Amino acid sequence: MQQQTNNFLQSLKVRNMSPHTLRAYTRDLEDAYSFFVKNNLVHVKDFNLRNIRSYLALENSAQIKRNTMLRKISSLRSFAKFLETRGLIKLNPFKLFDAPKREKMLPKFLTEQEASDLMEAHPSKLYSLRNKAILELLYGSGLRRSELIGLNICDVNFEQGYAKVLGKGSKERIVPITDIALDSIQNYLLTRPNYLPSSPLFISSYGRRISGEGIRKIIKQSAINAKLIRHITPHSLRHSFATHLLNNGCDLKTLQEMLGHKSLSATQVYTHVSLERLKNVYNHSHPKSKTGGQI
Repeated sequence: MQQQTNNFLQSLKVRNMSPHTLRAYTRDLEDAYSFFVKNNLVHVKDFNLRNIRSYLALENSAQIKRNTMLRKISSLRSFAKFLETRGLIKLNPFKLFDAPKREKMLPKFLTEQEASDLMEAHPSKLYSLRNKAILELLYGSGLRRSELIGLNICDVNFEQGYAKVLGKGSKERIVPITDIALDSIQNYLLTRPNYLPSSPLFISSYGRRISGEGIRKIIKQSAINAKLIRHITPHSLRHSFATHLLNNGCDLKTLQEMLGHKSLSATQVYTHVSLERLKNVYNHSHPKSKTGGQI
């Protein structure tokens, strides 16, 4: 089973899966393989429904989050499909497996004022132009962290105000860029006189393409400088982008295209956020909605 696990993970790399997803799948399969080895289940034929249930029951006893469990199940299901398509198992055990439903979690987002404060807070004067451009692009275009990291200078069309982004599954899409973000990027590029069109859009202090950890640190320090108490991640800015657009009249289909969602259902989670906002406004504004309120 070890060899087939390695073959499967190698196949994921060929499919250009995101580093984050690849790390998660690798970790999940390593955990599962450790369980199988401890129980002397080292052959592919041992990858059956009974043994998979035993492993998942043990994982569930550790009281991990439901969505983490669902990710583990997804990793194992993909591995099972890999084995099945290569004729290494006769029956895919997951065809008889009912997975629990995903826990619905509303995305965490900033208020428009908090987003504005964050855009103006930069962790160092030395790299303030770069950091402002990063923040403006993440919030102004709703990019995933990996999408921003992968941008090259030639991907940005400064005249027409858009960027070509390589999203999940290596799917390319066009995203609009705000005038403020474009100005911020151009101001930052003035500090890099010897760049090529094929150069990374954002680089680290070492001159290499900026990393995911580097972006995380920029946002963390910017949040501290802006005196925002809550935990903010690059994805918080993507959620804020989507929520603020929807609150200001953007339709779901357009939002789906800008976010690069494969299905509209992935975008519809933001309607719940907007409905919560509408309910809060209603509860604070309508006299009949207030406790003890009278007309």
